[in-house]
Amino acid sequence: MKIATMLDRFIGYFSDAAARIFGLDRNQYPATGVQPFEGEIDKKKD
Repeated sequence: MKIATMLDRFIGYFSDAAARIFGLDRNQYPATGVQPFEGEIDKKKD
């Protein structure tokens, strides 16, 4: 009985870790993209 419980915990521990590594990302970052340039272009050429 004790061996079965230990084996169950062992398998559960590694399956939870695999699910975290290979599972879908749950982070919800804001949408980002290219920002428009609002400055002045330097006309001098070096």
